[in-house]
Amino acid sequence: MAIFGSSKTYTTVKSSSRKMEIPDGAWLKCKRCGRTLYNDQLEENFSVCPHCAYHFPMNAVRRIAMLTDENSFVELEAGMRSLDPLGFVDARAYVERLRESEQKTGLNEAVICGFASLEHIPYALGVMDFRFMGASMGSVVGEKITRLIEQATARKVPAVLVTASGGARMQEGILSLMQMPKTCAALARHAEAKLPYIVLITNPTYGGVTASFASLGDVIISEPDAMVGFAGPRVIQETTNSKLPDGFQTAEFLLEKGLIDLVVERKNLRRELGLFLAYFTK
Repeated sequence: MAIFGSSKTYTTVKSSSRKMEIPDGAWLKCKRCGRTLYNDQLEENFSVCPHCAYHFPMNAVRRIAMLTDENSFVELEAGMRSLDPLGFVDARAYVERLRESEQKTGLNEAVICGFASLEHIPYALGVMDFRFMGASMGSVVGEKITRLIEQATARKVPAVLVTASGGARMQEGILSLMQMPKTCAALARHAEAKLPYIVLITNPTYGGVTASFASLGDVIISEPDAMVGFAGPRVIQETTNSKLPDGFQTAEFLLEKGLIDLVVERKNLRRELGLFLAYFTK
């Protein structure tokens, strides 16, 4: 599944001997090393730059395919959508932002939850998608994750959450903040049942997601260079009026401090997750 839309328009490149037609949108530039990359080649490499190993964002659908056995994923609460309980309007109405995100992503919300298997081991999987309003955590995101964890506990299977978020969804006010204790309570009951919970942190993971379910895994894995924290580095630096250490809030920095257990390249994530699931269940 392509992560960049194909285009039917073409750019003509002239040379002294022949004309070469290149589809528009077939190339992009790496944000780290600046190299020009061919989209199809990038997709085959799990959206990782082959030159500098920069990990491009990966949407939830592709992530699910990467971490599950083929055709094993069954979505839970697929039709659940956010409402606008506060009638919130800032520069634009909240309902407009929701509609735009749905059209842009093809998703109903910022997380996809369901049950699948990996190496024939059944487990519950929730994957956040940053394209949908920055994967901010509103009532529906919290409710879908809570129901997923509760069903994982009832079925006695491991739970895995893949995080990516800018934090709480301000358009839902206190209702958004209430998702933090709700998801944590479900995870507490999951732990009481002696069932494993694994977190995979991707770039970026901030705010209430970091302060709740992203920090509670029995094992916390991260992709390289993922930014993880509560408030952003600029806000912290301005608030404390102090210089932050090099690499502050990167996955590698937090690995040294003990918050993260492993930093794993994307090409190895499927194997590592399979090993953990096998260890915990067998």
